[in-house]
Amino acid sequence: MFVVGLTGGIGCGKSTAGNIFTELGIDVIDTDDIAHQLTQTCGAAIPAIRNLFGEAFITRSGALDREKMRKLVFSDNVSKQKLEKLLHPLILAEVTHRIQQSRLSYVIVIVPLLLETGDYDHLIQRILVIDCDEQLQLVRTMARSQLSAADVKTIMAAQVDRQCRLKKADDIVVNNEDVGYLKTQIIRLHHYYLTLSA
Repeated sequence: MFVVGLTGGIGCGKSTAGNIFTELGIDVIDTDDIAHQLTQTCGAAIPAIRNLFGEAFITRSGALDREKMRKLVFSDNVSKQKLEKLLHPLILAEVTHRIQQSRLSYVIVIVPLLLETGDYDHLIQRILVIDCDEQLQLVRTMARSQLSAADVKTIMAAQVDRQCRLKKADDIVVNNEDVGYLKTQIIRLHHYYLTLSA
């Protein structure tokens, strides 16, 4: 199976790009979606999160308290590593299962921390980076997530440096304009990936 790992900084448009690939009939596996499923009410990761971090990090409905956990992991690296050690193998197992189920020419796997973890190196053949200006990242993320500029900058600082990300990319899509412009670039890549996977 030909697998493309799609990544990029926060607010660069990874999900929008993924949606365009979906519209083109390609299987898109989003690791953020899988993480949400694992940590929602009765999610497979909830018992282990409760054991590791305590009841304070579980909401009344039995889901992960995302806001509380986000604050913890961005202020405490040990907690961040504990959470990653717990979630990453579960996410990777589900991604592997979904790739095996796919019957299409190629698969897109969206992994925000693709270059940070190295967990997916054995699965993917190409790295596609969705990139945009850092000021745009800031504006888009603040508008979408109701986070402060300081919070967004903290998240950006925790991710791989932009230049490093671009250096490791096999393919780069620049998302500084509207969705139409993004779509044009994705369609061009889609045809290229169909050729590569044939």
